[in-house]
Amino acid sequence: MITSTRRVSPDKSEVRIAFSLDDTSDVKDAEDVPQTFPDLEQRLQPVPPCRSLRESVQVYKEHCRMAREFHQVKHDIAVLEDRKRKLLAELVEDEKVAAEIARLEEEFRRLTEENRTLVNVHNERTQQLETLCLTSRMTQDSS
Repeated sequence: MITSTRRVSPDKSEVRIAFSLDDTSDVKDAEDVPQTFPDLEQRLQPVPPCRSLRESVQVYKEHCRMAREFHQVKHDIAVLEDRKRKLLAELVEDEKVAAEIARLEEEFRRLTEENRTLVNVHNERTQQLETLCLTSRMTQDSS
């Protein structure tokens, strides 16, 4: 902290000017940042800064910011992997449903064709029976 006192003129009061070359706002910010990040390997943990060096505090703050981003990215990846797992399970289920639908459609087609055949055979037999009945009546009437 540097302080300077100066009298501008003999009839005016003193003017006192004080300023500091050290910017302590970065140091206070660095103290607020958590020191450990459980997601990071020990060798990658931010090293506490040398508080008297502004560059050290800046590097520490940047390292902490990157560690938070790393944590967020890991979280996002975990969420996306969980979503992927759920979507793959849905896809497998949808494929099973699609296979079942295809099987049922094929069975429906086969049964529809069989029904058509049976209806035709029934109609033919009905006509044959009518023809036989008519022939039988005609032979009985003629006798």
